[in-house]
Amino acid sequence: SGGVDGGEQRRVVEMAELVAAANPQARLGAKYRLPIIYAGNVEARPQIQAALGEVSDLTIADNLRPTMDRENLAPTRAAIQELFLQHVKERDINVIGVDIGGATTDVFSVFDGVFNRTVSANLGMSYSVGQVLAETGLDNVLRWVPDRVDRATLGNRIRNKMLRPTTIPQELEGLKLEHALAREALRLAFDQHKLLATGLKGVQQARDIADAFDQTRAGEISLVDMMDLDLLVGSGGVLSHAPRRSQAAMMLIDAFLPEGITELAVDSIFMMPQLGVLAGVHPQAASQVFQRDCLVRLGACIAPVGTGRQGGSCVEVAIEQTGQSLAVPCGEIRLVKLEPEATYNVTARPARAFDLGAGRGRPVSRSITGGVVGLIIDARGRALPFPANESERLAAVRKWQAAVNAYPESG
Repeated sequence: SGGVDGGEQRRVVEMAELVAAANPQARLGAKYRLPIIYAGNVEARPQIQAALGEVSDLTIADNLRPTMDRENLAPTRAAIQELFLQHVKERDINVIGVDIGGATTDVFSVFDGVFNRTVSANLGMSYSVGQVLAETGLDNVLRWVPDRVDRATLGNRIRNKMLRPTTIPQELEGLKLEHALAREALRLAFDQHKLLATGLKGVQQARDIADAFDQTRAGEISLVDMMDLDLLVGSGGVLSHAPRRSQAAMMLIDAFLPEGITELAVDSIFMMPQLGVLAGVHPQAASQVFQRDCLVRLGACIAPVGTGRQGGSCVEVAIEQTGQSLAVPCGEIRLVKLEPEATYNVTARPARAFDLGAGRGRPVSRSITGGVVGLIIDARGRALPFPANESERLAAVRKWQAAVNAYPESG
């Protein structure tokens, strides 16, 4: 930086030329260019761009001191914070976050550096729970419930929730119904998000829910690729305060259907919205609170994509640090307990008809972080195969939930 607007340019241009001649290299490797912020005399911008544009990752901000008697620090401070987050604090990963509330459900995604956010109005767990039922239908809610439920009873429970939106389930049956509704609210909100997070790769879309009615633009593709997803984070009362963390993990898996190898986490204290505001003022503090006090790592999900005979071969998973190796057949779920925060190297070998991201039948090796739930190997397939027979469906759902000890009768 240097020089008031319209003032002397020589010294700041000389500094830029010296930096360009030195051609400093970023320590992260040849693919990265050193980030430089220019916040000086606006009339020197063309010369700064000519000197540094080809040898650095140049950001041009408003002049720090446009006149001798006025400072303008905020734009440069914001630019520094942004570069700090990009080059120092942020992991280069694809992320989906969801915040399910009483009236709305917000979904956020970052794929290949492109951020998208959608707000699904009238999809919530209290004031809008009736709308969730209206949109998805009673059968879609009941398919997640492992017990026979009288339809009239379910309708009354939902109406009571609308009348008394701050109440929470007092019985296990009510908790299961609430979790079933949550799955459908999350699924519907995510479907809307995928419709809106579209466009050419690398092009950010500034769109809202109203644009969902115009999805016929030629050449548009969804930016959301579940096979490329690295981390799925859930927030909101039904996820953050689920009595068992395995319940939150299964709600996320059932609603979003992650593919390949995906890590799972929840906002333990329901603070992500507040930390988002804090990040605009003090990003380092927000990041530290998020990592240390807010984020609870549930574990990881390995989910092969493909179709096969129930009980047939699906995937074999080996964990280097524990020496464990297990085969999970089609239609099954397995839970492997791992130490929270510990790092494990896993190798998953899908059967010939299944894909984990490297192609059908090709093994995938990945480093994952242990969590409070553990490693969930989901060999049910995508989409989930609900049996048409009611008794068989009930047995299948009970088996899925028992595999992760979701509810007390499951262990």
